[in-house]
Amino acid sequence: MELIFEKTREGRKAYTLPENIKGGAVDIPDKFLRRNLTNLPEVSELQLVRHYTALSKRNIGVDSNFYPLGSCTMKYNPKINEDIAALPGFTKIHPFQNEEDIQGALKIMYEFEGLLKELSGMEEVALQPAAGAHGELTGLFIAQAYHRSKGRKPGKVIVPDTSHGTNPSSAHLAGYHVVTVRSKDGNIDLDDLKAHLNEDTAVLMLTNPNTLGLFEKDIETISKLAHAAGALLYMDGANFNAIMGITRPGDFGVDIMHFNLHKTFAAPHGGGGPGSGPVGVKAFLKDFLPVPVVRKNDGQYSLDYNLPLTIGKVKAFYGNFNVILKSYVYLRMLGKEGVRKVSEMAVLNANYMKELLKKHYNLPYPSVCKHEFVLSLNTFKENGIGALDIAKRLLDYGYHPPTIYFPLIVEEAFMIEPTETEDKETLDAFIEVLIKIKEEAEQDPQLIKEAPLNTVVKRLDEVTAARNPVLKYEKKR
Repeated sequence: MELIFEKTREGRKAYTLPENIKGGAVDIPDKFLRRNLTNLPEVSELQLVRHYTALSKRNIGVDSNFYPLGSCTMKYNPKINEDIAALPGFTKIHPFQNEEDIQGALKIMYEFEGLLKELSGMEEVALQPAAGAHGELTGLFIAQAYHRSKGRKPGKVIVPDTSHGTNPSSAHLAGYHVVTVRSKDGNIDLDDLKAHLNEDTAVLMLTNPNTLGLFEKDIETISKLAHAAGALLYMDGANFNAIMGITRPGDFGVDIMHFNLHKTFAAPHGGGGPGSGPVGVKAFLKDFLPVPVVRKNDGQYSLDYNLPLTIGKVKAFYGNFNVILKSYVYLRMLGKEGVRKVSEMAVLNANYMKELLKKHYNLPYPSVCKHEFVLSLNTFKENGIGALDIAKRLLDYGYHPPTIYFPLIVEEAFMIEPTETEDKETLDAFIEVLIKIKEEAEQDPQLIKEAPLNTVVKRLDEVTAARNPVLKYEKKR
């Protein structure tokens, strides 16, 4: 398929300015006029619309396909969020405006902080971080500032092997030594944790529910152990859509957590952003939050920069306001009962799929899961087939594959997250396809190894692509 700017060829006229541009309604000086023809096509509106519509059909997205990407929560985003965020009163405000002129925006930020506090059990929230990993880094900076204020300089962060990959990365970026603790039956191995916890531990950083989709059943014990060692307990809240409205991290001992608005609270996810990763903390950490924070006094809203122990700013201005706004609308629409319903449906959908698929695929952790579960496709190794091959074959059936090869503790991992927005018919259709692919892998392994067969781009040489990436488009001669 030609790209739109490839449509100018020999015999086709490149785009030029109208002949009457000089001396007409717009008189452009000669020095600003292009001396040579541009390599842009002249196409009709119909050609243009068809071109971009055809391009859009080549993509897989939540609005057109089931997207069970484990750990990423690729769920439907209500369009009303987009409509409200596009209102001129929001899109035309400027961060340099006087506070008196942006009272509506400040009110939304203040109320949204309150909603996050109520859901999480955190006592203060900062909206600045621009993504989940950015929220992690911000939380770790807060922990550093806290320990520094106590005259301590602990140098390590403990991370379970069931955490998100960004957790150890963020800790390393913050300057900490990262220590990994083992899991046992899908949860943190308490004996291994005790062996690593000591006075040099700054933070125990865990994902809960973890990347196996399991809730840490010993979380209160874990919290007490961390605090007894002088460490803070950080919770990666990326999987919050499995527990919100049911339990609150602040109630089981979490000191710091971040929220992924682009996962849990229905702001669009993917495409490079923008995202948003607000950070919540307990009251004893509030003075370390990044500035400014939103205050309310006598019915007026203001931005407070007066936090003497602040870690400073972590992003320009006040965060990705447009993303915050969409999530605010989402929560206001759901209400208290709706929020709990979201979690219940996410858990129900995941367990429904898990129970049906475990009859056909290896399920290494058969416990009741939360929002996602992880299969192991190691049973196909004797036919030379791995998780990547099954994922590629799914493309032929019109499905975006689940996350593969993560978490690392599961061989040939295949992580499925149906999310709460899918209906039973969709789940049944996907299960049927996975069962069919299993039969294909057993009866015709070569078919699976050559997949995808029906997509615009066939299987790539991934080693060459990784070692010699093509980072820009070059026009065919």
